[in-house]
Amino acid sequence: MTKRLMSALPIRVKAAGFRARAEALRRWAPAAIVTLAATIALTAVTAPPAADAATRRARPARPTEATAPREAGAPIMAIVSIKSQQVTFYDADGWIFRAPVSTGVTGRETPAGVFAVVEKDKDHHSSLYDDAWMPNMLRITWNGIALHGGPLPGYAASHGCVRMPYDFAAKMFDKAPMGMRVIVSPTDSEPVAFSDPSLFVPKQQAIDAVPARAEALGREADEATQAATAAKTALATAKHKAAGAPAAVRKLDYAKKHADAALAYAEKVLAAAKTDQAKAKAEDTRQKAAAKAQELGTQLEAAKADAKTGHDAVAAAEASAKTTEAKRVETAKAAQDAKLALEPVSVYISRATQKLYVRRDTHKHVPDGGEYYDSSFELPVTIKNPDKPLGTHIFTAVARADGGLRWTEVTIDSGDNAKDALDRVTFPQEVVDRIAPTAVPGSSITISDEPLSSETNYRTEFVVVLNNQPQGGFANRARSPDMRIARRNTEDNGFGFGRLGDWFSSSFGNQPAYGNQPAYGNQRRPSRQSYDRQQQGWGNNSY
Repeated sequence: MTKRLMSALPIRVKAAGFRARAEALRRWAPAAIVTLAATIALTAVTAPPAADAATRRARPARPTEATAPREAGAPIMAIVSIKSQQVTFYDADGWIFRAPVSTGVTGRETPAGVFAVVEKDKDHHSSLYDDAWMPNMLRITWNGIALHGGPLPGYAASHGCVRMPYDFAAKMFDKAPMGMRVIVSPTDSEPVAFSDPSLFVPKQQAIDAVPARAEALGREADEATQAATAAKTALATAKHKAAGAPAAVRKLDYAKKHADAALAYAEKVLAAAKTDQAKAKAEDTRQKAAAKAQELGTQLEAAKADAKTGHDAVAAAEASAKTTEAKRVETAKAAQDAKLALEPVSVYISRATQKLYVRRDTHKHVPDGGEYYDSSFELPVTIKNPDKPLGTHIFTAVARADGGLRWTEVTIDSGDNAKDALDRVTFPQEVVDRIAPTAVPGSSITISDEPLSSETNYRTEFVVVLNNQPQGGFANRARSPDMRIARRNTEDNGFGFGRLGDWFSSSFGNQPAYGNQPAYGNQRRPSRQSYDRQQQGWGNNSY
């Protein structure tokens, strides 16, 4: 009995505990429910509206295609924002077209910098990526960086090029001119109005005088070319005539020596003769040998005189050819300068090299593609505080205004502000005298800490790459083959070529090397795999 009671005791205690908790819950439940309801109400009052919270969590809107609500002028520049994945085209009055883009993926980044359109190809196919279709291509470097139509996944997905929507690329292909400035900025940049006394101010009188001066210098250059051609012909004739003289002299000299030996032998025979008959015969032989030796001596002297005359004629013809060629080069350069005086001029100032470079598009077609750029003008430049960064600033003359030029400025790299950077540069007087008076819209001045990229050559304007930004799109492409720089000092209508290293300073060698592989022009691979099929899996097969 006792055991039975003791075993039942824990059960009763547990039951009592459950009843106590149930009673407590019954008593406190209404209060708890009220507290919970009050908490919910308070949260509803104090919490931000759902729309505001969604706005806080929302990502930035993706760029979309847009057209300015005005009539568009001729495009002057295009600015690609790597940050916003957007390209904007500008005319003299502001932006005109805008569209989303897809730049290079990590490891194959589109290089940030300053470029220009160097080739246009409506139906381009890649020589790098299995003949992939890159329609409406606007090339900006010869190692393969370009703007072209392509699929846009909504993020950076290419191998270094800038993909644009297909229809947008087709529209821009027809509007963008050769040589149009293309700026690739790591951030959002746009041109802003800018004025400064240091910028070129043209003189109408100088501009008006250009056509007549160009015509006169052109005639002078033609005359000099004709004179140089005639001098070269005369030199060739003189050399041809003189070419046989040395051989004639050698031949006669040998014959004269042989005749002298025969004469000496005849005299020896004569001296040894014992009889009158032998002496008479020997004397006859000696006389004949002497006459022969004398005749050959006369011929040898005449040949030597002719050789000297021919040599002197060649020397005179060479001097004339040298003089007329120098005149041809001088007049051709002057005529070319006058002809290009009313073309937009591009000036690049590098803090790295402490030099100022001048280039103009000659609009002369290159058989391998693109156009020749005149690049014979290069001068040292003085920059205040040369160890202090300038940044990278592009000043562009967009239109005429009040007898001068209206300028804009774009900054894409940190350093001084645009005005302070420009104030630190002292332009050489030769630049002020030769370029400023005839500067026209489309001309530009770029100031940068960077040296010129190794991709700058006779078929490009300036190629400037920001070395503080990723350059995977360059590093993973072969460098353009060693090219020659157009110099107006030999033939070919005033253009010759110097090695790339001859044109740039020694600091040029600090640029990254990209190998010595072939150029990527319009070579075609056998297959015609479409771009879309090539791009299955954006992370691995984009370009």
